[in-house]
Amino acid sequence: MHIFQNRILTKLIKYQIKALCNSSHLREHNLKPPWKILFFGTDEFSLASLKALHSEYRKGDLLNKLEVVTSLKNKKNAVCKFASKEQLVVYNWPISSPECHGFHVGLVVSFGHLIPKDIITAFPLGMLNVHASLLPRWRGAAPIIYALANGDKKTGVTIMKIKPDKFDIGEIVTQASVDIPDDTKMPDLYHTLAILGAQTLVEVLDNLPANLNSAVPQSENGITFAPRIDSKIAYVDWQRMSAKDVYNLQRAIMGMFHLTTKFNNIPIKLYDIHKSNKIVVDNCEDNIKPGSVVYDKKHKTLQIQCADGNWIMVKTIGVPGKRMSAADFNNGFVSKQTQKLVVFR
Repeated sequence: MHIFQNRILTKLIKYQIKALCNSSHLREHNLKPPWKILFFGTDEFSLASLKALHSEYRKGDLLNKLEVVTSLKNKKNAVCKFASKEQLVVYNWPISSPECHGFHVGLVVSFGHLIPKDIITAFPLGMLNVHASLLPRWRGAAPIIYALANGDKKTGVTIMKIKPDKFDIGEIVTQASVDIPDDTKMPDLYHTLAILGAQTLVEVLDNLPANLNSAVPQSENGITFAPRIDSKIAYVDWQRMSAKDVYNLQRAIMGMFHLTTKFNNIPIKLYDIHKSNKIVVDNCEDNIKPGSVVYDKKHKTLQIQCADGNWIMVKTIGVPGKRMSAADFNNGFVSKQTQKLVVFR
């Protein structure tokens, strides 16, 4: 017990010494606004922060220099297009540390590249990152997706210091949270957090040295990971997933993928998925199992049982090369089956 307490005390002392050194470092540079900022980003999430920074740049009080680093592999990325339109200087990643000279701080938003130590230390104030979760929950490339898929009731944004070698482990400068309503979909939450991240970033810049000095280490409790996803995430495992799991997964990947399953080895896509209340299944109650499909004539939907015994309803189905209503799928596929019960797998 004493050994554990001593370790905690040693860690706190080291952190306090580091904070004092950082404070002294900032005073030595006598840094104050307007800031000179090098922005790192690529996508629509990044763009919200870049637009907010550009608005401040045009005013000239908070920042008076704004240049951009992006990946020019895709010259049509949102950040590159905006920067070109506004005649901002654009650098192609990777860059060298001398290119960071002349800036106070580097700001990274949805960039997707690990920043090396020589780049981080080239900025007198280091580098900050806008991350779309309340760290340490959902470290990784897809925090919004995992928050929705896991049914989180709250999420937010974290402004943190960037450390070399690993993503999303830096000290937390500040956080801002939002509630997640049960029916929130990925595009809506993505937009909400992009705007929240931009607003919070500008607030941090308003009193940057003090905010940097008050940064705190991330908790070692509650760490979860949100690795990059691919189309495999869209497959519905009826034997394992509850109705809530299926509905949450659909919310999480909306705009990226459609839920998929199989019917007689035919790949099926599920569109227009909704929560289902009660279903009456005639003459086959004893045979019902996860993945069982029943056509609901009253609502013109397919009702599918999930692992917890609850149901979801689907209004539109996709078969290879064709999209059809639940009624058409029932008439063309389900009703022609010789077995009493149709099952998605």
